Amino acid sequence: MRTAIYAGSFDPLTQGHEDLIRRSLGFVDRVVVAVTTNVSKQPLFSVEERVALISRVIADEPRAEVRPFGGLLVDFARDIGATLLIRGLRAVSDFEYEYQMALMNRHLHADLETVFMVPSLDTTYISSSLVREVARYGGSLDGLVSPAVAEALRQKVAATR
Repeated sequence: MRTAIYAGSFDPLTQGHEDLIRRSLGFVDRVVVAVTTNVSKQPLFSVEERVALISRVIADEPRAEVRPFGGLLVDFARDIGATLLIRGLRAVSDFEYEYQMALMNRHLHADLETVFMVPSLDTTYISSSLVREVARYGGSLDGLVSPAVAEALRQKVAATR
């Protein structure tokens, strides 16, 4: 069984993230969405909330699962038997950082490959930080996130006011 990991903070999961999860299943048997905390950012949702939201959004896909993780991604990959990392590239500016990470991951785990995926045209401009900003100011979240995530965002924003 070919297992891939799609790791990120997913704060929140966007339509772009969901697109990559579903498209990656075209070439792997199983994808594990690995949810972590980006230590350089203040998250809106806890890891547990993000895991629950993502699980709800992809509940119709039995070959996708969601797990929290901390520490090195290569150690998590070894633990679950993953051989492939999925990384999304929205813009050229993403490439340098992602390239360095891919090389470091290869140094730490020679059998772990990284696959870069380009988002669908209609999701290229979507980022979690922009979605959080739109939600904070009451803008429309249609086409940016799933309805379940939109509702969770509205509730979270209302609770922080």
